[in-house]
This record gives sequence, structure tokens and C-alpha cells, in this order.
Amino acid sequence: MTNMIKTFSGFLLLTLALGFTAGCSERPPASAIASAHPLATQAGMEILDKGGNAFDAAVAVTAALGVVEPYASGLGGGGFYLLHQARSKDGDDKQVMLDAREKAPLAAHRDMYLGDDGEVIAGASLVGPLAAGVPGIPAAIDHLARNYGKLPLSISLAPAIRLARQGFKVDRSYRRYINFRLRAIQQDPQTAEIFLKWGAVPPAGTTIVQQDLASTLEIIAQKGRAGFYGGDIARKLVDGVRAAGGIWTLDDLKQYRVIERQPIIGEYRGTRIISAAPPSSGGVAIMTMLNMLNTRAQDDVTKLSSVARAHLIIEAMRRTYRDRAEFLGDTDFVAVPVKRLTSMQHARQLRDSIDSGINGGINGGKATPSSELNSNELIDAKTSTGAGNNTSHFSILDSQGNRVAATLSINYPFGASFVPKGTGVLLNDEMDDFSARPGTPNAYGLIGDDANAIEPGKRPLSSMSPTFLENDRGIAILGTSGGSRIISMVLLAILEFHEGGDAASMVSKPRFHHQYLPDRVFYEPESFSDAEQAALQAMGHTLQKVANGSHYGNMQAVVWDKKTDRITAASDKRGIGQAEVKEN
Repeated sequence: MTNMIKTFSGFLLLTLALGFTAGCSERPPASAIASAHPLATQAGMEILDKGGNAFDAAVAVTAALGVVEPYASGLGGGGFYLLHQARSKDGDDKQVMLDAREKAPLAAHRDMYLGDDGEVIAGASLVGPLAAGVPGIPAAIDHLARNYGKLPLSISLAPAIRLARQGFKVDRSYRRYINFRLRAIQQDPQTAEIFLKWGAVPPAGTTIVQQDLASTLEIIAQKGRAGFYGGDIARKLVDGVRAAGGIWTLDDLKQYRVIERQPIIGEYRGTRIISAAPPSSGGVAIMTMLNMLNTRAQDDVTKLSSVARAHLIIEAMRRTYRDRAEFLGDTDFVAVPVKRLTSMQHARQLRDSIDSGINGGINGGKATPSSELNSNELIDAKTSTGAGNNTSHFSILDSQGNRVAATLSINYPFGASFVPKGTGVLLNDEMDDFSARPGTPNAYGLIGDDANAIEPGKRPLSSMSPTFLENDRGIAILGTSGGSRIISMVLLAILEFHEGGDAASMVSKPRFHHQYLPDRVFYEPESFSDAEQAALQAMGHTLQKVANGSHYGNMQAVVWDKKTDRITAASDKRGIGQAEVKEN
């Protein structure tokens, strides 16, 4: 057997020339982790080396990311975990989604961010403890350890505790995001003391130490969820929140629970899709778009010209995001027509409204103005869009074939920019993901209707889309940050995998995005040639290159090609993450 490991700048690729054909073993030849930060990837690998499985490693990576990426995730936030448990207790493989999304406090109400004039109060849902939903991450790591892991939390949380106590070095991503939220962070003395240097952006290489966070993690390691949602930590959280104008109570924390949900499962031309269910809009939206691309034989995007392909995908995105705005929300509170939205009948109706011209759009295809799809007065002229790289994702495959795809967030960079004294817990500002008022965009330009209105105990709609892919070739584990653009990024990565791509090609694919409103196609510089841009504009598309010719997203992927028993893992070159593959 010949083993060959090649390290590239943004990813690590392991090729195992084992001579297997399509009938290779059901256990992967290697374990793999791809995460948005090298220290988090190393924490996960450390736990695998200690005998932990993918779920133990997920605990370690989650906690470590919360220490070294405070701008993206943490104990004060939430997320979705997509799990594949190989040979579960009932003898079969199990696939489940852990919903660790934040919840609105029990004192929250529909109009809590509106002024006396009925207008949304600027910044009220983004800065300070009133913007914070009740966190889900501490409950998630306890649930993972108790129900799926092999190791106690005292072992799985040890790397994160060490990182918090000893500190980590400030890098370019940290400086970029803290500069973006500097004014908000300066408003809270606790937050400023932890994350700034003399009240300003810390120089590169500065060590950030978080002693209070380390102590909180140690209590969770000893007591599990009870150490966070009850006792001294809970009292400090509530006292700090209420003293600064928030509305949390001890009952909010006591009542929080992780929910196990059935993922959204569908099929696209022989590739099985397993993705996040509501309150994520990801799985529903992804299947709606893929179904539109699968209603007609002539819509096979592998056989279309580059312009016809882009036009069809853009129009599918436009209609899907329009559905998202009207129908999607927390299914524990509203009736979301999931079956209808993910049905082929619905896809055919949407596809029939797309003008693809002659020969699949080569001649005469036209863009549909979003205003023509606006049947519910959702348009707001002030709608804008943001890339939202401040969320985090990781993908894990272990030696037994267990998998985790997890997307975590505190929403805007550095969340609400508020840390209750004595906890070290940076709170989220996920309340901004609710519809503060129908038709009014949130920080990412996404609009919503009554389905995503604020209610006590409700979970806000999300774009986070951890996803598994399965076909005759093998499996993929993927997800990304990117705010409103997460769903479109995952769609493009799915198409890349379906067409034979490995982890590296999936995460490096040039990206474009349409979210219904604003009525623009946002694209990375490499997405379209000059000729393709001209052709799309002639079809009526308004194109907008992302700000300053930059890039967006931070995808993490693991691919197991079962036909060759080849595993690839890649961390997006747009970020600072790291992928590691280790032979079993």
C-alpha cells in the first residue's frame, strides 16, 4: 500500500492508492477534519487521537472555535449539527439534525424593535443584550457527549479550556472583524477588556486570554448543561443581561432544549441530498432549487452553455429566496409547507415561469424582474445584502464512518458585542434574524413575513445549511459561513460534487448569488468572463461584483470517494482554516 500526503496552502489532500474498486470497505481509510481555524482542527484531531469519535471531536471543535473565533461562534450562540451515526444502537445508520438554534426570550414580543412611529429602531436588534437570543451551543455539546460521544466532556473540552487559559494569537481575520464592530465593542467594558488592546484593535500577534470563559468551560465540563443553564453561571448571565437592558430570565435558560429533527432529504439526478430542516431555510431552499434544475431533461446544467447554466441557476435562486421570504419559519410555531415547497410539482410550476428562451437560454432567455414575483408586498427599496463571513462551519469524518457537518453562529461579527460580567460568554445578536417587521430587511438584506415574526420561545429563521451528499461515487460533508449567501454557495458546491469534484474544487468554486431582493446578481471576480457578463446583462440581469473585487464565504468540506477509497479534505482558501486527514 502506498500512502501519499500532499499539503497545499488552503487544504490537505490524502490519496490512498489501495487498489480498491467500487466494492471497497464500508469504513473510510482515514479520518478527516476541516474547520475554519487551525487551532480548532488540531483540537478535534487531538480528541480523535485520544479515542474519541466524530461526535467527541465535534464537541472539541465547537468549543475551540468559540475561543479562537469569537467573531463567528461561541457558547453565547447557536447552530445546527447534521449527524450521521454509523451503525447506531438500532443496528442501522442514523441521520439526524440537532437544532441548537437560539430562542427568543419569554418576554420577547412581535414589535420589540419598533419605535412609537412603527419603524424599526436602528441597531436595536444588533447591539447589546436586548439583541440576544437564549444560546444553544452549551446544550448542544452536552447532548452530543451524552447521546453520541464516547468520551466525557472533561476530556473533549480540555483543548478549548487550554486555549482560553493560555490564549491565542490575533490574526488577520480577528483584526478584520473586530475593526468592523469596534464601536459596538467599545460600548461594553467587559467586552472591550477581553477583546481589545488599550481600547483599540489589537496588533497582529497579540495574545488574547479569556480566563472567565475558561472557568465557564470548566464548569460545563464538570456539570454538563446544568453548569450553564443553572447555578452560578446562569445567575451571572441573567443579572448581567438585565442590568444592561436585556429581558432574559432564569426560566429562559432553564427551559432551553436542543431538539432532534429529521433532516430534509431529497435527490438530484442520482445524488442524495441530506440537509438542514427548519428553522433553517437551507434544506428546503436547496431542494427547491435542485428540483427546478431537474424538472426537464434539457435542463441538465452539465450540458448547457455557461451563460444558459448561470441564467437558469440565478432564476432558480430568485424564486427560491422569494419562497423563503414568505413561507419559512420555526415549524414549532408556524405551519411551513415543507412537502409542497420541496415537491417536484412546485418545482415544475416555478420552472415554467422561467424564460429560458430557445435551446435552453442560448437565444432570447430573459431575467424575471423580482417585482413581478412580489405577490405579498414584501419589497423594501432599502434592501441590501451582506456576505456574513462571521458564521463558522466544520466537517468531520471518523474511522468508523461517523460524520458531522456543523454550522455555528453568533450572527453579526462579535454578536451583540456584550459579555455578562464574570462569564466570559460573548452573546449573540440572532434576534436580528427574525422579521422585526414584514418586508423590512435584516442585516443581510433578507426579508421575511409573519412566518418569521418574533414570538416568545421561537427560534429565528436561519440560512445555515450543513449538508451531506451521497451517490454511487461516495459521500461529501460540507457547509459554509456566508450569511444570506450560504444557501447559494452550498448549491454550487453540490453541483460541483455531482459533476465529479473533490473537496478542494468544491470549496474553491467561484461564487454567484441572487436572493430575490435586492434584484441583483452578486458575484466573485472569477465567476463570469467579460463575454458572459455581457450576455447575462443582455438577458436583463443586473450584475454587481462583490465589494472591492473581494471574495466571500468560508467553506469546509470532506469527500470520501468510495470507488477509489480516496479521501480529500479542504478548508476554503478565502479563510484561514485548516483541513487534516489522518490514515486509520
